[in-house]
Amino acid sequence: MSSLSAIRPKNFKEKIFFRNLRSQVDGNAKIEHALTQITGIGRRFAQAIVKVAGIDPNIRIGAISEKELNQIEEIILNPVVNGIPNWMVNRPKDLRTGEDLHIISNKLEITVKRDIDRMKKMKNYKGVRHHLKLKVRGQRTKSTGRHGLVVGVVRKKQIKKQQQK
Repeated sequence: MSSLSAIRPKNFKEKIFFRNLRSQVDGNAKIEHALTQITGIGRRFAQAIVKVAGIDPNIRIGAISEKELNQIEEIILNPVVNGIPNWMVNRPKDLRTGEDLHIISNKLEITVKRDIDRMKKMKNYKGVRHHLKLKVRGQRTKSTGRHGLVVGVVRKKQIKKQQQK
């Protein structure tokens, strides 16, 4: 127990809750890995956040101060304004606003659902494929993606032999 107290500062937190992001992360994880626990933030985006914030990537997120947590949260909410390149965001040139946005948390799921519904309504190729529950991105369908069906084909000769026995 004494070795743990030497590593962790007194203000160490086991769980970090980002209020504006509505997300909770593990305080024992390193900063970059902890940020990837938020839906919509990947490894590269987390690395960019830590670099822009100027925080050491080797420390645990539970050990950083409230000021640094608020800075990280501000960078996540407004990435392009705070120095993250606009090609890194997950929604460049949003259809409604035309701005470069980075959508996270439950808003990401809602946005993806809306986009799929819009494609279905327009009846474009991807929308039709989504509607029919087929592969959308050009994958093969001859031998894969057979969920809910009987897999494999039995030849007629084999069926007749089985019926005679």
